[in-house]
Amino acid sequence: MRNAFAFACGLVFAIGLGVGGMTQPAKIVGFLDVSGHWDPTLVFVLAGAVGSYMLAYRWIRRKRHPVFAMRFQIPRTSVIDTRLVLGSAIFGVGWGIGGFCPGPAITSFASGQMAPVVFALSMLAGVALFDLTPLGALPLGARWQPGKARESAPGAAASAPTDA
Repeated sequence: MRNAFAFACGLVFAIGLGVGGMTQPAKIVGFLDVSGHWDPTLVFVLAGAVGSYMLAYRWIRRKRHPVFAMRFQIPRTSVIDTRLVLGSAIFGVGWGIGGFCPGPAITSFASGQMAPVVFALSMLAGVALFDLTPLGALPLGARWQPGKARESAPGAAASAPTDA
């Protein structure tokens, strides 16, 4: 039952990405081109997604536990560190260049085109490359500065690297 529900949620998400135009790289690049021929239609997709998530989150948080799990999986840290900033910047640059982010790229596999496959393979290569860098070796919440010793963020456990 749990897997069927997860599949149904993924299917609804994929359909929403397609209907919203998130699987069309030209539409994404047009949205990000604020100094040229800006296409503001994705603002409505974003507003719909944020609004529905906000309502669902408030409703779900009133529950004692999720339907298919023993407890909620909520991040325990709000530290803004080098990993977060660099990862966000790399994601944004990749999104702007490729016109895809991970969900729409995988959804676009159904189109039979090579662009989403190349994007996904490049993304996986980037993830593997990151794991080989000094930043990838840091525990979550740790702070890293080139040329300085590693130190843990306040409240972060200094332990072996963990997978996110």
